[in-house]
Amino acid sequence: MPKGPKGQKRPADLIGNAVRVAQIATGEAEEDTEDDGKDPAAKALGRKGGKARAAKLTPEQRSEIAKKAAKSRWNR
Repeated sequence: MPKGPKGQKRPADLIGNAVRVAQIATGEAEEDTEDDGKDPAAKALGRKGGKARAAKLTPEQRSEIAKKAAKSRWNR
């Protein structure tokens, strides 16, 4: 059986998968997600981290970081 990005089981056929998605969307079935073992408070802080860092940087620093990232992507 195919597995999702977090290891959850998924139906192997297209129609079965579509039925499963519809059941989850309508509330007939619960999505089978497992706890990843991470602290919820740490995950919340992690989501805030990027915004806090961006707010702290000057526009020139953000531009340099973006240029470096683009160069790295194009060098692959």
